Amino acid sequence: MDWLASLASPDGKLLGIDWSVWKIVGWLGNFVFFSRFVVQWYETEKRGRVVVPAAFWWLSMLGSLLLLAYSLRQRDSVFIFAYAFTWIPYIRNLVIHHRHADAHVDCPRCGQSCAPQSNFCPGCGTALVAVGADAVR
Repeated sequence: MDWLASLASPDGKLLGIDWSVWKIVGWLGNFVFFSRFVVQWYETEKRGRVVVPAAFWWLSMLGSLLLLAYSLRQRDSVFIFAYAFTWIPYIRNLVIHHRHADAHVDCPRCGQSCAPQSNFCPGCGTALVAVGADAVR
């Protein structure tokens, strides 16, 4: 138990850090921003190919906004500039992800969600009719 007592120094600091609400916001931002890599790694391992899920972009945005709030409070111009504009590509990637997900077509035979512009269902091989294809014929 001595190791547990050694985490707090005599001046009351835990791990030598002077904790405050804003320090917790900063550390939470770091944790959230780091967790996006765990999510991406897990999804890639699960699917056996490189995948960047929407959760990656949500965690990126939340973590960077927490770190921006912390840097604004600390008035640290280097970190303010580093996190001031990161939300732009994160939101753009979420919009693209949402559009791509909405463009999927359900197979009429097996119900599997098929990638946009697929000609055949990868699950059962049924020919898929593209939206608007009948209008061209």
